[in-house]
Order: sequence, then structure tokens, then C-alpha cells
Amino acid sequence: MDQQRARQEPGRRKPYREQDCTVDDFLAVLHDGRDAVQIKYADELVEDVPVYDCIPLNRLLKDATRRAELQSEWADVLEHGAGVFVLKRAFPDPASIDDATGIFDTIIRDEREAGSAAADHFAKAGANDRIWNAQQKLCLRAPSVFARYYANPLLVAAAEAWLGPCFQVTSQVNVVRPGGAAQQAHRDYHLGFQTVEQAERYPAHVHTMSAFLTLQGAVAHSDMPVESGPTKLLPFSQRYAEGYLAWRRQDFRNYFEANYIQLPLEKGDVIFFNPALFHAAGANRTASVQRMANLLQISSAYGRAMESLDRTSMCEALYPVLLDHLANRQLTEAEIDAVIASSADGYPFPTNLDNDPPVGGLAPESQQMLFARALRESWTVEAFIAAVRRQVAQREA
Repeated sequence: MDQQRARQEPGRRKPYREQDCTVDDFLAVLHDGRDAVQIKYADELVEDVPVYDCIPLNRLLKDATRRAELQSEWADVLEHGAGVFVLKRAFPDPASIDDATGIFDTIIRDEREAGSAAADHFAKAGANDRIWNAQQKLCLRAPSVFARYYANPLLVAAAEAWLGPCFQVTSQVNVVRPGGAAQQAHRDYHLGFQTVEQAERYPAHVHTMSAFLTLQGAVAHSDMPVESGPTKLLPFSQRYAEGYLAWRRQDFRNYFEANYIQLPLEKGDVIFFNPALFHAAGANRTASVQRMANLLQISSAYGRAMESLDRTSMCEALYPVLLDHLANRQLTEAEIDAVIASSADGYPFPTNLDNDPPVGGLAPESQQMLFARALRESWTVEAFIAAVRRQVAQREA
């Protein structure tokens, strides 16, 4: 092969194998270029993690230029920086948190009484209380509580910073009781939920892509001192390309346990992190703190969410609530948009293009677009329900 041809042909990327992962390579990635990300808007760095005060951020989000700068900063932190950031006072009014907590407590009690208490992915059964599909359950049980809770433009801004528009919000509530055991260090969905053998079948570029399909978050529903076991984190570990194969290895877990950090949180704080970050829920060493977090797993429009939600039923439950809030000006336009983004399906595909062809563009109307249009035009509840169900029927093969 001549030199010109060699320059034109890219090198073949070697498949990742668990046996090739080394802690030495991991350490090189962890410690190289830690100051590469320029932090402009954070109030402080705690253990290399940017911490933002959300009271001034709410004003900043109304300026398109500064909003874009902030979102670029968040994306850089998630990809190249510590891999995690904290939003202090993201929910400045505790009422929305407390009302949701009351609903979650009821769901946990009802599911325990029904014998359907949920197990956790990475901890022993019974160590935690878990509500799967908390997003839909909260919405259908208490749509007005859901609307106040998710009327939070900061959550939308963070999701869009990593995933772009039309993301899909799912959530799972986790409660670690006093004495509750810690999780094992892990990475998260998608490749984090594959076995080693399955993950080795995916080419290297898919290992890179996986982290860009999901944003992990947690809303603190209680004060979380370190002894209560807030999430254990290993900053910069998301940068290790082979990490989806390495996290189960004992040498990597040993390093994690010797070097993780934990950030205390207060009720109403939110933490967001790259799903490829090595992390684990901590042990609750207190005698009285019931540590509750609403775990946000936000998916790209281009990916598959972990949980299936009946978003049509959610829209039907929320529409009269938002219609009333709009009429009484109890929520701003940005807050209503945030609720719609957290409930309705934002992506118009897949669909049945025979029944649901594009009109005036390259894609049909999405469920979110239909929801917003109905509110703008003040449709009746009956008209909206008929339209959203008709849209669902049109999309089916």
C-alpha cells in the first residue's frame, strides 16, 4: 500500500474486550486534562463538580444567548469534564416536592400491600423502596401535582443541553431507608444494562454513542447529608471509552470504592450526570433519614426509553389541568411547555405514513405539537381527547 492510500484509508478500530481494560489506562483518563472545560456560570466547584445556584439561572434562561452558553457549558461538563453537575434550589418552593412526595409515599404503600414491591437493578431486593414508572403513576394519580412539579424550565434546559429537543422523560423513585445497603458501582442504560458478552458484540463507536442517548438525574425529595448515602460518584470516569465493559471488574470496583465522592444535597436540589459515569447509591448510615430521590432517566428522541409509558392517558389527564392553569395564568408559557415536554411524546416517528403523512414539512405533527396547539386554540377537553386518540390510531400500522 503506498503512502497516499494509507493516508486516505482510516485505521480500523479495535473491538473493545473486557480483558483488555486496565486500571492504569483508566487512571490516565481520569487525571488527564481535568481543567479542559471552562466553567463560567457555576457558583463553585466541589470535588471538581460544578454547582449552580438556580435562582439567578432562572433569569438567565430567558436570555437566548446566555441560555445557549449555559447549555454548552453543561454539555462540556457532561462529556469532557467531571461528568456531573448540581443545580441548587432547582425547586425553590418546597410545596411541589412535598406534594409529590406524599403521592409517592402512597404509591409505595399501595404496592407493598398488593405484594408488588419493586426490586432494584443494582442492590439487594428489599434494600430500597422503588417505584417503577413513577412518571405515569404520578401523572394519572395527581395530574395537578404532576403539572406543578414538572413546570420547571431548568429540567428542560438541562435535558436539551445533552439530548436536544423532543426528549422522553421517564422516572423511578428510590427510597433508601436507615440501614439500607449501597449499590454496586455501575454505568447505566443502554450499554450499562447489557452483559459483558452482549456489550462486547457492539462496535467501539456504539460504546461512545450510548452515553449520548440518555441523561441521568435525581431530584432530592429529602435533605441528603453524606451519612444518608447520596449517590457515590467518580468524576471523569465517563471519559474511559471501555468503561461499559470495565465496571463489573473487581479491580475497577475496588478503585471506585477507594476514590468516590459524595455530595450532600438539600430537598429541592437536582443532580444531573452522564450515564457513563461510574456511580452507585450510597448506604444510609443514619438512624432516621428516609432518603428519597426521584431518579430522572431522560432519553434522546433518537433512542429507546427504558420504560414504556401510556403518554396518551397522561396527556388526557393533564390537558384540563393545563387548560385551567393557562386561563388563570397560574403557569407561564415556559412552565406549560415544560409540563408538555415531560409528558407528551415529542418525536413524530415511528408512524404509519399512509395514514399520518407529513403536512407542510418532512414530518407529521407530534403529540407534543398537538397538545400545544390545542391549548393555544382553547379546545374543549372532549375535542382534545378525541384528537389525541385519533392521532394514536393514525400512527398504528
